[in-house]
Amino acid sequence: MIPAARQKRILELINNQQIMSIAQLVEEIGVSHMTIRRDIKALEAMGQVVPVSGGVQLIERVIEEPTHDDKSFLNQEQKAAIGLKAAEYVPSRGTVFLDSGTTTREIARHIKNNEDLLVVTNDFEIARWLMRHGRCKLMHTGGTVNKDSYSAVGELAARFIKNISIDVAFVSTSAWSSEGITTPDESKIIVKNAIIKSARSKILVVDSSKYGKIATFNVSDLSVFNLIISDKNLQKKSQDMIDKRGISISLV
Repeated sequence: MIPAARQKRILELINNQQIMSIAQLVEEIGVSHMTIRRDIKALEAMGQVVPVSGGVQLIERVIEEPTHDDKSFLNQEQKAAIGLKAAEYVPSRGTVFLDSGTTTREIARHIKNNEDLLVVTNDFEIARWLMRHGRCKLMHTGGTVNKDSYSAVGELAARFIKNISIDVAFVSTSAWSSEGITTPDESKIIVKNAIIKSARSKILVVDSSKYGKIATFNVSDLSVFNLIISDKNLQKKSQDMIDKRGISISLV
């Protein structure tokens, strides 16, 4: 069987079983471990599969994001740990940007008492929480309201961000891989790009459950980030792929 035919068969098997180990693929296709590993590597390079606990699975396509309320119940322990670690990179004074999201909300909890800090955000929930509990200075971008994510998006929000000098920006995403971050919501692209352009230091904060997912619209390559903070459930092979690209990553 030629490589293209084997790889097509591998995709069919994974699609049927959702997750398959190397050993299972070897048994089903009847070739060596080395051959299967070469085929998997080729499929990873093509963005077809991603390593996960127990084997390999198809890249998941994100059609739409969960609502803010739904996301608030997902991976709470990992998000809390990421938020605590991210807070270590917040300067004692200066300007930080908190992108919309339930992970960045965890960062807000740890920096609320920084009186000399200006927090800029496009997230209405973060702004509301800091208005009630924070001693830091606070600015909201304004802009078109995304009711599902409780955030401001679009041109007006991006224009506001472009006029702000940001020391550290914490960026969230609903889908990421070793290649970069993507979004199913076109209106978020201009906002995230404005954040990346305006910030001197850019940190991606994202839990491992979103790794290997791809949405419709490309936002940026991972190389734009000074650091990625994720959780220890990120697979070793995925870590290695990121390391090979020279991108710093911290797992908590």
